[in-house]
Amino acid sequence: MTTTSPVSADPQKTRDRRPILLLITALVILLDRLSKLWIMHHVRPGYGIVVIPRVFRLTHVLNTGAAFSLFADSLSPVAVRDSLIAFSIIAVIIVGALLWRIGRQLTLTGVALALILGGAIGNLYDRVVYSVVVDFLEVHIIHYHWPDFNVADSCIVIGACLLLIEIFRPQSQD
Repeated sequence: MTTTSPVSADPQKTRDRRPILLLITALVILLDRLSKLWIMHHVRPGYGIVVIPRVFRLTHVLNTGAAFSLFADSLSPVAVRDSLIAFSIIAVIIVGALLWRIGRQLTLTGVALALILGGAIGNLYDRVVYSVVVDFLEVHIIHYHWPDFNVADSCIVIGACLLLIEIFRPQSQD
């Protein structure tokens, strides 16, 4: 009696989806760069353009710190910058490796990681080239002022939310 191994899926039918996820990452980087370049060429640092009065402005803010301008007032801005660059490089490597590992199939987790990777690379580029991150989206809701952010930040947050949805979503019992 011979035993047969389970038939593996036909490689032609299970196409590798990593190129799609890398395209998402590239689109995030492109949108982030183009939006920041537009702001840098059309709005002077410290100024803004009102889009919706008392709700939304396009601004030009140079963020020397981390998210929400954490560490921006540090006594050692070079050390903060270098630490944030090192942290960003490590994050890009880890997220890139995770994306490469799970990216054969198109999943919510893969899309989330692609968004996070694109956002991390977008902000890392700013830190390396300009020593600051260019933020330009300013939102006010009633009396609450959200710290200025950018496309890269938005994609990182959306990716993190998608990961949370994936984590807390009931899993099917296959």
